[in-house]
Amino acid sequence: MDEANQDPFRCSICLELVRDPVTIPCGHNYCMKCINGCWNREGQKGEYSCPQCRETFTPRPVLKKNTMLAELVDKMTNSAFQTASPPPATYAEPGDVECDFCSERKVKAVQSCLVCLISLCQTHIEPHYSIPALKKHKLVHASTHLQQKICSKHDKVTEVFCRTDKKCICMLCIMDEHKGHDTVSAAAERKERQKELGKTRAEYLKRIQKREKELQELQDAVASYQRSAQETEEHSDKIFTELLDCIERRWSEVKDVSRAQQKAAVKDAEDVLEKLEQELAELRREDAELEKLSLEEDHVHFLQSFQALQSSEFEDSPSISLSPQMSFEAVGKSLSALKSEVTELCKQNMMKISEEGKSYLSEQTVASFDFLRLNTVLLFISLVTSVKILLTQEPNTREEFLKYSCRLTLDPNTAHRLISLSEGNRRATRGKEQPYPDHPDRFQFSPQVLCEQGFYGRLYWEAELDLKKDSAVCIAVAYKSITKGKSKAECNFGKTSWCLQCKIGESIFWHQCKKTCISVIPTSRIGVYLDHMAGTLAFYNVSDTMTLLHKVKTTFTEPLYPGFWVGNDASVKLCSKQ
Repeated sequence: MDEANQDPFRCSICLELVRDPVTIPCGHNYCMKCINGCWNREGQKGEYSCPQCRETFTPRPVLKKNTMLAELVDKMTNSAFQTASPPPATYAEPGDVECDFCSERKVKAVQSCLVCLISLCQTHIEPHYSIPALKKHKLVHASTHLQQKICSKHDKVTEVFCRTDKKCICMLCIMDEHKGHDTVSAAAERKERQKELGKTRAEYLKRIQKREKELQELQDAVASYQRSAQETEEHSDKIFTELLDCIERRWSEVKDVSRAQQKAAVKDAEDVLEKLEQELAELRREDAELEKLSLEEDHVHFLQSFQALQSSEFEDSPSISLSPQMSFEAVGKSLSALKSEVTELCKQNMMKISEEGKSYLSEQTVASFDFLRLNTVLLFISLVTSVKILLTQEPNTREEFLKYSCRLTLDPNTAHRLISLSEGNRRATRGKEQPYPDHPDRFQFSPQVLCEQGFYGRLYWEAELDLKKDSAVCIAVAYKSITKGKSKAECNFGKTSWCLQCKIGESIFWHQCKKTCISVIPTSRIGVYLDHMAGTLAFYNVSDTMTLLHKVKTTFTEPLYPGFWVGNDASVKLCSKQ
């Protein structure tokens, strides 16, 4: 027996073979339990309908078991043509729409009928696909809003829209309280409202796009501001670290200059003491001879000896004067002034940065993010730059340069054997070979010499050149590690060092074996200014004014030692501070 022949014996509610079958007045058969459960739910309305043909009955029909149908069902159950069981059901979980026909455990509804106003599971929805009368019903996705489609007054489906009262009503409402109102079908009103919905939605989309754009701009601005704040913080850490390092180096320079000047003053004093002691010893020797002569009894010998002593009498020695002890009050005053300037500069600029921040908070605009970030960074850079300028600004006048001068002496252990040192190792002259002992620091191939002092900070010194025609002198600064014994090409000033070559009417700068011709003619006195930390090396003609010959901006990595290359028939002298 196929499915079509089994339909009369199947309950259209549970879709299984009828159990305790009953036949209602319209002739359709149901399980006793199924039809009672269906009518119990409809009892509030006072009307009872057939789930298949929707015929209504008033009052509720009395149900009696159809014994003949029950016997036929029993025979079918025992036959080999028993219908296969329906697919396993999916039970409803919290939040799911439940099937209204499931009498025991509720199964998840798959669709809702807008005519029956019930939600049905996959099993109980089958009659709406197979029974001709139910096929015309409107099915939608399972919904929990079916009761909103029922008129609260007449318990009928709301299929009409009252434009006067702007609400959905049923057909009976048209004849009652909405009589004479402007009414249309819900479908017709939906069609009109659908157009308005399209326009409204378009407006909402525009507003959404506008707000999304504003949101994105604000998010980008916030992210940009956060990045800038982080970059500024990192940059400030770096700058302040450099600033502290700069201050520490300047502190070290002050100590170096102080110690160098102290050392120079002590050396000058020791030279004076040595000369005074020699002169005093000579005077005492002469006095002893005079005393001895005064006791001579031989008149002729006395006269001869006295005449000899008079002829060998010392001429008046040039006066020997020692410069008064250096006063360090100027250093203290300069440092105090620098501290005051830096403190005031920091205070002023930080007030500007703070005011910019307050200005931003009051405006609260996206554009002010960039404005605040830019101005804060610029003000901060201005602050740091101003402080660094205070610490690194170069002198302009000779008096200012001389503040960084100190006494230099040439190192005999580095002097080439063709260079003779004199005047307290402050003059170097090219001449005959000198009997210098072997030393690892001595230049072997080039007539060069370095000073004993090396410098990390600021230094200024002057050299007096004694040049003949076609002779030359090179003024240089070099690292202590400069090659001295491999070859002439390796150890010459101007390769790994910085060198100014001076001739009569001509000067050339050398570095890394590359020459730079200088248009300014050098004078006999050359001033050299070195700022190790700033990476500045400058050469000047010294006269009434300071005339720049050449300046270098680079990075120095080791202490620098002044040095000289001396050509044939030439000499160079380190000048004293004047």
